Amino acid sequence: MATLIERLAQVAYEAYRAALPTPALLWEDLTKQERQAWKAAVTAVAGQTGGTLTDAPSGRSLVIQLGEQRHTFRADFTVGREGRLTIDDDFASGQHARFLTVRGLWYVEDLDSTNGTTLNGRPILSVQLLKKRDKIRIGQTVMTVVSV
Repeated sequence: MATLIERLAQVAYEAYRAALPTPALLWEDLTKQERQAWKAAVTAVAGQTGGTLTDAPSGRSLVIQLGEQRHTFRADFTVGREGRLTIDDDFASGQHARFLTVRGLWYVEDLDSTNGTTLNGRPILSVQLLKKRDKIRIGQTVMTVVSV
């Protein structure tokens, strides 16, 4: 299980990767030294000196409306034809998008899916913060954030 600082570093790196004009290595393919550098950078930005960030008290759950059903999540999950939240959509990838929580806030990111993911009609190019009433489109499937 990754520590909060590791998760923050990975989120920061994925946002950096998405902004680059050319492909970059996946987080998992970085050297240990490169990951440590990203952790150090995130720690510096967070105002920590030599310590580690602690998880916020039990984060808020995310409630998503998908069709007539509501789904509640308390931990990171993936959505796709094979995700923790499975959708029956031929235009969705197996692991299409990831929803993650960092310090009590929920984010969504596209997992390099074939058809992309949109948030409120705009393509997701990096990790995006979620708020109530956001609409996420994966393939032909639209889900709405009920509460966050």
